Amino acid sequence: MTIAVEPVAEPLSFGLTEEQILLSDEIRRFAEERIAPGVEERDREHRFPAAIMAELAELGLLGMLVPEEYGGAGMDVLSYVLVIEELARVCPSVAVTVSVTNSVCCWPIVAFGSEELKRRLLPELASGALGGFGLTEPGSGSDAGALATSAVRDGESWVLNGEKAWITNAGVGRYFVVMAKTDAEAGKRGISAFVVAGDTPGLVVGPPENKLGLRASVTAPLRFEDCRIGAENRLGELGEGFKMALATLDHSRLGIAAQAVGEHQRALDLAVEYAKERVQFDVPIARHQAIQFKLAQLATELEAARVLTYCAALGEGGSDGGRLASEAKLYASEAAQRACYESLQIHGGNGFSEDYEIARLYRDVRVATIYEGTSEMQRLVISRHLLR
Repeated sequence: MTIAVEPVAEPLSFGLTEEQILLSDEIRRFAEERIAPGVEERDREHRFPAAIMAELAELGLLGMLVPEEYGGAGMDVLSYVLVIEELARVCPSVAVTVSVTNSVCCWPIVAFGSEELKRRLLPELASGALGGFGLTEPGSGSDAGALATSAVRDGESWVLNGEKAWITNAGVGRYFVVMAKTDAEAGKRGISAFVVAGDTPGLVVGPPENKLGLRASVTAPLRFEDCRIGAENRLGELGEGFKMALATLDHSRLGIAAQAVGEHQRALDLAVEYAKERVQFDVPIARHQAIQFKLAQLATELEAARVLTYCAALGEGGSDGGRLASEAKLYASEAAQRACYESLQIHGGNGFSEDYEIARLYRDVRVATIYEGTSEMQRLVISRHLLR
């Protein structure tokens, strides 16, 4: 069951501009009024919320990071983080769909695309076309440099062959930023980036994954079978794809951290509400110190995760930006998992039932420590920054 629960603690407002506070409030209202109805049904039916995506496009939320000159909202990174947090508090599936199209499709085109590519693709993405990111393969996840997808130059075209795995928005996305080897002998320096339209001949979308959580978002493999694209669709310089992929992941980890903060907030809200209502030993369980201590710990970790995520957003693009993004993603995702675990524990046996929202949230949050780089990889990234 989905119940109306007010956040027990308002998102931190100090340091935010009046516009950012208003934006956060507006997205919260929209999420509660337009996204919350039907969340459980969409999850149960693995149904992609196409109508909701159209409404989000009208609000400018599919082109948040696209400059206004290309038809986007031109938001700053912290405002983007605030939006993802509010969406995730109500529906992580919607949040990850929006995060992916903004952070790993629009953002690298803005950052590395030619002027021609920006003017041709960004207005369409900003107005509602979804995007995705093709890096992971069946044989290369954390070891992204070991990808096998190839791109061979043929006149004025590039011909792609290979397979990508776990691609969010595959099947519903219009454009995909894809990493492929253009020089098999050059290792990571032989990887280049391309933008491939979803309807390009030779691009085949595999069956959707039957996922543990985030069931209302679409994740599927992409196969490239002599997939021919124009040379103008190369993104950035030849051989610079791996660097662009790492920069994109640094940026996109902020969205995952924000998603985790939103999930954490919801887990705490549900725990507090249930603890007030559930009576054991003749009193609400909220009166028991064991429950009070759990709630206090969850609230403290929530604020720590939120502050770190906001700081990482403000530091994006700086010399410590990559480290801060990894720290935010690492801490926020692991704290959110603890929050969902403890919230379910407070729900007791009822928490083990899909009739209670915490069960879905517990499933949804699990991937947060895996995608956009596992917790283990985040620790490696952080340590490399410290020891360089």
